[in-house]
Amino acid sequence: MFVDEAKISVKAGDGGNGCVAFRREKYVPRGGPSGGDGGRGGSIYLEANPNDNTLLRYRYNREFMADRGRHGEGSNCSGVSGDDTILKVPVGTLVFDATGNVLLADLKQPGQRLLVAQGGRGGRGNQHFAKPWHQAPREKEEGEAGEERNLRLELKLLADVGLVGFPNAGKSTLISVISAARPKIANYPFTTLEPNLGVVNADGGTGGHGTELGRTFVVADLPGLIEGASHGAGLGIRFLRHVERTRLLVHLIDTSDMAEMDPVKAFEIIEGELGAFSEKLLDKPMIVVATKLDATTDREKLEELKKFCKKRGLEFHAISAAAGEGVKELVRGIADALDKIPKETVEDEDSEVNEVEEVNDVKDSEGAAVADELENED
Repeated sequence: MFVDEAKISVKAGDGGNGCVAFRREKYVPRGGPSGGDGGRGGSIYLEANPNDNTLLRYRYNREFMADRGRHGEGSNCSGVSGDDTILKVPVGTLVFDATGNVLLADLKQPGQRLLVAQGGRGGRGNQHFAKPWHQAPREKEEGEAGEERNLRLELKLLADVGLVGFPNAGKSTLISVISAARPKIANYPFTTLEPNLGVVNADGGTGGHGTELGRTFVVADLPGLIEGASHGAGLGIRFLRHVERTRLLVHLIDTSDMAEMDPVKAFEIIEGELGAFSEKLLDKPMIVVATKLDATTDREKLEELKKFCKKRGLEFHAISAAAGEGVKELVRGIADALDKIPKETVEDEDSEVNEVEEVNDVKDSEGAAVADELENED
């Protein structure tokens, strides 16, 4: 099951309480206070995991709590700090604070980690309150509460190429031919109900026995769009955001004799839906592909689409995925186009994550400063 949205609640562990205790050894007169400090509560992190591709694990289990810090004990024994909790999310997950709908970070790099809830600081034991004029203190500090947060997770698939087009345009058949992906293929609209990812090797190398693997790229087969998808019609509104991650769009258009819509009109409708969802999608490089060439006896529509693409300056290919005609040329054309498109940098997203972690670090330093001030005042 493909799940690309989830809402979760996280609660960091509370800090342990400080202890009030006094040394009572037989040969230690006036032993003094010996209450230990409470342990720090566990924090909660989100980590981008390349082995996950959906948010399914957060569909039913939505509440997460880190371990609390243990209370301090006598003989100046500090409590054990709580273990941190690390929640794995797919690479490409957007993390929002659900309360204010504020974007906290975009986890686009494998292993990238975000601190979402800081554990509470442990309270000080009575050993810290001993003064020459107050040698038997019975004061202690309670542990601080851990942070609580409601988060909204939104997954945007990371793929180099996005296959778009009307239902039954041949997207699932193409990705099954050029990669190891095995999507459901049937002759009815909306056969594909969730995106499928496939890794494509453009140069035919296997990578074994010292041979080069060649150029590879990731293709996303996105469920068929229809007119009005940007406003919620069909399944498009759920999956259009995945197109934003891709570097190249491959627009598949059915030009067979069974196609009910004129190919040029079909192109314009899908282009309009992409632009209505986000104007940035219109700036992405695009390759137009006429499909089902084996079922096309009337080549007039095919030639009209070819002339239209030439006029628009778009690269054009005609293929039959079922028969394998033109597929190799298309794959190499996609690889050549990707070579000319630089990969997006993630410096901005990394700085967002670091900023969140630094904010929490500042909280720790402020807490330590407050503790020092209290100690000096006492």
